[in-house]
Amino acid sequence: MASNGSSSAPVIGLTSYVEQAKFLAWDTEAALLHRVYLDCVVAAGGIPVLLPPVSDAYDRLVSTVDGLVLTGGADVDPARYGQAPHEKTYTRPGRDAFEFGLLAAARRAHVPVLGVCRGLQVMSVALGGTLAQHLPETVGDTAHQPAPAVFGPGTVSLTEGSRAAAILGPEAKTLCYHHQAIDRLGDGLIATGHSADGTVEAIESPGEDFLLGVQWHPEQDTDDIRLFQALVQAAKEKA
Repeated sequence: MASNGSSSAPVIGLTSYVEQAKFLAWDTEAALLHRVYLDCVVAAGGIPVLLPPVSDAYDRLVSTVDGLVLTGGADVDPARYGQAPHEKTYTRPGRDAFEFGLLAAARRAHVPVLGVCRGLQVMSVALGGTLAQHLPETVGDTAHQPAPAVFGPGTVSLTEGSRAAAILGPEAKTLCYHHQAIDRLGDGLIATGHSADGTVEAIESPGEDFLLGVQWHPEQDTDDIRLFQALVQAAKEKA
């Protein structure tokens, strides 16, 4: 593994966007990710590497990392759970194919996985779950996504005895930016966190493997990196 001040630092792969982007003199398609994800991984003791959705060598990619973060982004294509798209749904099917393949490979290899926002939804849909496609129609407000590029503060209650509660305690202060949420949970997963309006905010696998998803954006609070520390620790143990 590469050095991050320690030869034992685990390599953490983070899925990234491929989008049209402007930077310096360029207006071009780019592979990118919010830097705060990388800062959280480094602060937690890991070595971050970006995994752009441009390859189908899923097992090879997974073999190069010790842990995986499925990051936030566009909506999962509703065709993957047998529904037509809502008018507010916007998708990136190429990224879906990449992340579903990567998740399957990570599960086969028992590589620890943390899902963030879209990442939680990928986990659930990959295991047969469905999504509520526009949450304001379900809960009656926009608290989970107040405005474009504005994170909504909230509180999530975590189930006693769950992995999420072991990391964060019985309650977590959150920053949310999502207009979709779990409707039917994927097979073999358990919901271990809920907001006051009943929205599923944390899911996990009850087995020994580290498979944990949160609907909020923990990377936006760089003063609280406990979820990233837990992933890095699990990656160290796996490595």
